[in-house]
Amino acid sequence: MSKGLRPGLYAITDSVLTPPETLIESVEAALRGGAVMVQYREKHAPMAVRLAQANDLQAVCRNAGVPLLINDDPDLAKRVGAAGVHMGQTDGSLAAARALLGEEAIIGITCHADLALARTGLEAGADYLAFGRFYTSSTKPGAPAAAPSVLTEAKSFGRPLTAIGGVTAENAEPLIRAGADMLAVVGGLFGGTTDEIELRAKAFERLFASHHPLFSIPE
Repeated sequence: MSKGLRPGLYAITDSVLTPPETLIESVEAALRGGAVMVQYREKHAPMAVRLAQANDLQAVCRNAGVPLLINDDPDLAKRVGAAGVHMGQTDGSLAAARALLGEEAIIGITCHADLALARTGLEAGADYLAFGRFYTSSTKPGAPAAAPSVLTEAKSFGRPLTAIGGVTAENAEPLIRAGADMLAVVGGLFGGTTDEIELRAKAFERLFASHHPLFSIPE
């Protein structure tokens, strides 16, 4: 894994579970619990709000030594100096995002449960491939279902693999065993007190420590 990517919990923000008044403290709790990457996902707020929130998150993530990615918005990623961007299948060109952000940026691509989409993303230069949903998801209820076997098959692409969709500490182990390098988590992480968020993050950290061969806790 390169560009600062590490196996572990990939925390994704949500306008309901991490509203503006708790966004920063919630992400800080996830980072204390061991999250290895953060994605800022906000599709509806005005640009001024998104810019302010992304700037604040970039400062928090920089202090923690953890990459911040922006969901579907390479321009915002560029403006705040984020580590990169996550691109959906209908959210613009990965090649254009790469041209804007440069070769050092981390760019991930949504692949659903489709190895052909993963192959296309790989050829376009994606740094990680995201598959899912693996379980019933409250944040993406209409997303196509995926089986853990797609992760095992995708290992041949030689890129870090992310699993997303209804993932909790209780159901995550089969995904790590199948080949997930990162678990992208929203509802299974955020919501409740900061102590609860930190404890959930630590539970994911323990799972990776037990089941991922490349996992290590930074000193």
